[in-house]
Amino acid sequence: MDRLLQLEVFSKTAELGSLSKAAETLRMSNAAASRHLSALEERLAVRLIERNTRRQWLTEAGQELLQRCSTLLNELAEAEDAVSDRALSPKGMLRVTSSLSFAMIYLAPMLPAFRALYPNLSVQIISANRYPDFIEAGIDVAIRTREHEPDSNIIVRRIGQMHRVLAAAPTYLEKHGRPEHPADLARHNMLIYNLANDPYSLRLSKGSTTQTVRIAPTLDSNDGQIICGAARAGLGILIQPLYIVQGDIAAGRLVPVLRDWQLPLLTMNIAYQNRVRLPAKIRVFSDFLVSHIREHSEPGIWIDAAK
Repeated sequence: MDRLLQLEVFSKTAELGSLSKAAETLRMSNAAASRHLSALEERLAVRLIERNTRRQWLTEAGQELLQRCSTLLNELAEAEDAVSDRALSPKGMLRVTSSLSFAMIYLAPMLPAFRALYPNLSVQIISANRYPDFIEAGIDVAIRTREHEPDSNIIVRRIGQMHRVLAAAPTYLEKHGRPEHPADLARHNMLIYNLANDPYSLRLSKGSTTQTVRIAPTLDSNDGQIICGAARAGLGILIQPLYIVQGDIAAGRLVPVLRDWQLPLLTMNIAYQNRVRLPAKIRVFSDFLVSHIREHSEPGIWIDAAK
């Protein structure tokens, strides 16, 4: 049993980046947590975590052990779930990662209703536009826009597809004019999300006609909220998913352009680790999120949204 507790202390310390935070989470003193970690390193005869006064980091041996013991601890938790009331009443912490825009527009507004159903389940949202490693970051659920995962241990559940739009502020269009054809975009100020697939090349379709336009950024950024803010201020034309800019379009702060030309659809997925038994907290969150999106999205934003 001490061996299992040692692994729990190590795993939680690596996950939270702090021995004191791990001790608090596991409800033990800092001294007790330090003893367990030291005992584990002594028993394995290897240093697992290096520390200085400012930070700590995993050694190579620590990284390998974390991968292995995370799987072991997850399977143990799942086994306990299978024979306890947690399957009916999920408890603990659920860690979710998504873009800042998705978190602001969908995740944060749904949490009051979600918590009312599952009051013993806490939620941590990590806003990130890149895709962190599930194990290293301690992620339970990731909201992602790529259709396939390079890791076969990751399960992808499709939420649906959505439109992307080109839009600009009225002040910008008054000053620079409205593009009438995709080729016109080459002379406009373009605000580009630089983590998109091939962000500096736009493929637009109109019926059976397809045009590909190379664009140079006036602004490029790894966050959609920055791009939206610059567009509202009149800097240029953005390319964003409709769900992000729908409110600005409805309020007249942004105006769509080239509406008769279509950009490729964007696919949104829920991703989580492949496990023998899916933890109840992941299952109920995923189901609730899909239902929330279907019921609270404006018409036309989503295509073939999951049911």
